[in-house]
Amino acid sequence: MANKTEILAMEIGDKIAEKLGMCVVDAQFKKEDGKQFLRIFIDKDGGVGIDDCEEFSRAFGDELDKTDPIDTEYILEVSSPGVDRKLKTEREFLHYIGREVDVKLYKASDGNKEFSGILTSYEDKTATIDCGGTPLKINTKDAAYIKLHFEF
Repeated sequence: MANKTEILAMEIGDKIAEKLGMCVVDAQFKKEDGKQFLRIFIDKDGGVGIDDCEEFSRAFGDELDKTDPIDTEYILEVSSPGVDRKLKTEREFLHYIGREVDVKLYKASDGNKEFSGILTSYEDKTATIDCGGTPLKINTKDAAYIKLHFEF
């Protein structure tokens, strides 16, 4: 469940990302080692690079400076979701519909614990994965992970 700062960050980030041809897939506002971090994860077709992160960070930081909605000191970090990131939020699942994902289940389904397929829908914490023409509904609590498939 997102806290109010994360929700605000996504609202502000969505407006900026849209102008830059990107999208915000997640925001986290967490305390680690005594410091508060605001992390924004962005993506776009073809992936994001350091220049994209820098451009978004500048525009996002400028907007936050105008309204100053966060009443505590924090460190802003902007990055891509990363190749090994597990999909966690409804926002992420909906954004990546149509993409190939890797799935690892806690218990085997039809004899398989690990497989890949196309994410075709997401509703009520249930992802539908097309595995070669066969749709498989996976409740996210039954999956060790569902993450984007990458070939290196």
